[in-house]
Amino acid sequence: MRGVTDQDPPALLDRLESYYDAVPRNGARAEDFGPLSLFVREGAGWPFYARPALGWSGPVEAADVHRVRSRQRELGVPEAFEWVAETTPALRAAVEASGLTVHEHPLLALDAAAPTPPSGPSADLSGDLPDGPAVRILGPADPALAGAVAVPHLAFAEPGTAIGAAGPAELADTIRTCARDGLVARAAERIEAGLTVYAAAVADGTAHCTGQHQPVGEVSEIVGVGTLPSERRRGLGLAVTAALVADARARGVRTVFLSASDDEVARLYGRLGFRRVGTALIAE
Repeated sequence: MRGVTDQDPPALLDRLESYYDAVPRNGARAEDFGPLSLFVREGAGWPFYARPALGWSGPVEAADVHRVRSRQRELGVPEAFEWVAETTPALRAAVEASGLTVHEHPLLALDAAAPTPPSGPSADLSGDLPDGPAVRILGPADPALAGAVAVPHLAFAEPGTAIGAAGPAELADTIRTCARDGLVARAAERIEAGLTVYAAAVADGTAHCTGQHQPVGEVSEIVGVGTLPSERRRGLGLAVTAALVADARARGVRTVFLSASDDEVARLYGRLGFRRVGTALIAE
């Protein structure tokens, strides 16, 4: 385990807890519910969630969860909770007692000894696919940014790794919706502010796969890696993840981590040097 991050497992998980508490505060306010914190997004974007209050070491009861869920209903946001099983083991029973279903996801951190992939604003990281799109880091004015914002909406609507139905026509419609709703402008603002880094696999000017990392000091989480369903099974997700790893390390990030959807996907990330360090739990 020490080889994964050059630190002991408890220190790593403590570091991740500080990150989890810090990163939503760039776009949300935190409401205090004793053992739990509810992050409420201010402005456009994906809604946030509730999670354990930073440093909380006492019990968590179903009543605490019910209070948060009542507030989420009042705000009209999803009744969602995210946490790490090993850090806050008491929360699972409280969440399940409140009536929510808990889903487990492998929590992975990049091995410190893993080689850094090639980097650069136009590095082609599409592996040995001769017709693979070029993978690059996107700036705020990049014409591919709109597609990069739109692709996850389609990717997560058809979960899994199998080739799906949504393709270029659906992507074009989703791009228009995201632009109309201000999501593309919001993404550009976050890139400008250094809060989010987007990478995308781009062909014919359009993003076919995208992902982000969100650096806070020396820690960054890779999130939102998704491929247009019709373009799956081409290695694009790993290529985009490799580009994000290279960018994070170039920025001085020491701890790069992510949550995989399942063990099969976790094994794919293992090809880049990610190793399991815990279990991320999500209830909604």
